[in-house]
This record gives sequence, C-alpha cells and structure tokens, in this order.
Amino acid sequence: MHCKLFSLEGKTAVVTGGNRGIGYGMAEGLAEHGADLVLVARGEEQLQKAQKGIQDKHGVNVQYYACDLRKIENIPAYFDEILKMAGKVDILLNNAGMTVRGPSEEFDIDAWQQVIQLNLSAAFAFSRVFCQHCKQRGGNGKILNTGSLMCHGGRTMNAPYAASKGGLLLLTRELAVEWAKYDIQVNMIGPWFYPTEMTAPLYKDEEFSRWVLSRTPMSRWGQPEDLVGAAVFLCSAASNFVTGQILYVDGGWVAAM
Repeated sequence: MHCKLFSLEGKTAVVTGGNRGIGYGMAEGLAEHGADLVLVARGEEQLQKAQKGIQDKHGVNVQYYACDLRKIENIPAYFDEILKMAGKVDILLNNAGMTVRGPSEEFDIDAWQQVIQLNLSAAFAFSRVFCQHCKQRGGNGKILNTGSLMCHGGRTMNAPYAASKGGLLLLTRELAVEWAKYDIQVNMIGPWFYPTEMTAPLYKDEEFSRWVLSRTPMSRWGQPEDLVGAAVFLCSAASNFVTGQILYVDGGWVAAM
C-alpha cells in the first residue's frame, strides 16, 4: 500500500511522449501509484504496445491518442478528444521532445523550428488548454514538464534543444506564478543522460560515454526508473506547496565542480 500523500488513485494523467523512453518510464511510475493514463504520441503501434504493457502490469485504465503535437494549432481539438475518452484530466506531463544536432553557424532554420515547436510551443499549447479545463471544474491540477541538464548549461551542437529546454524552464516558472491562483502547480524534472532512442548515438559512443561517467559523481548513466520517485512526488499531493521548481535527477552532475 502506498502512502496516501503520494497516492495517485482517482487521478488521470496525460503523458505526451509516453510511448517510449523516459516518458514511458514515468508513465509507468504514475500508473504504479494508481493513476489512470492517456498516452499521447505519433506512433500508434508503439502506443498500443505501451498501453498493453502498462495496463497488464498495473491494472489501471490506460488509453492512448495518436497525434502530431508539432501541429500546435490542433492541440485544443486533440485535448477535446482526450477529454471525451478520459472524462477529466488531473495531471499533464509534457514530455514529448526531439533534438537535431549540428553546428550553430550552419544550422537549418526549418530544423530549428521543428525542435522549438515540439519541445516548447506544444508544451505551452497543451498547458494552456489543460489550465482552461482545470478552471472550468473549479481549479486544481499538476503540470510536470520534462527539462534537461541544458536548463543549467550548454553543450556544443545542441542550440535548438538548449534553447527549447531553457525556454521551458522559464515558462514553467511563469505559469507557476500566473496559475497559482487556480491551485495549479507547475514544475519541471531535469533528467540526466539516459539510454533512450534519442540518446542512442551518444550512449554507443565510447568516448562520450566515458566523459559522461567521469563527470557524474554516481559514475553511471541514468535509467528511466530513476525518474519515477521525483515524477510521482511532483504529480501528487506531496508537492502541493511546491511550484515553479526544477528537480534535477542527475546523479550529482549539477552539484559537481
């Protein structure tokens, strides 16, 4: 039995990018603590696998909605369809993201726009319609945005990703201040390097992996399950007086010199 303070029973969470990687890991963690889920992503086949995997393991109600969040003008309609499926939404986990790497002086503007559109603009658009939903039912809600160590500092070849995540951090703080009157807490989780499809080229690069381990006091890459405790805390009643914060789950990276 889970402590009531961290229980998510009776709650419904929408997790964007919840069909794989750290999004799937956090979605599974919310389900383990009792939350019903709506997984939102583009790949329907992978969504079906994620739905079955979480539902079979944790016994909660898991639904999915396939869409392209880069089409931000469609997000209000997407959310309406999600509400028809779920009835209500208590938690929004803005996790969908992408990256395109390259030297800034040569970076393609169209690729820049795609990264900003998904990582930052879609998160704002989804948060806006979620806030409207919360207001209509009298307030109260949780928004958790997936950030990055690049909210703290830069790394070469990642200008649009760094800009999007840095912008998302300040958006988190802005919305936390603005929507506190609606009893909506808005926070961010800051993952470390985790072996996912998006980071596979880095994880397989032996030189880069050695650099990661040398910079990390805990001397290992993260795993999706390492994010579960922080995600559950920031989505549960345990964090009702916590808003506008970023919680790095980084093995000590930010703390180290």
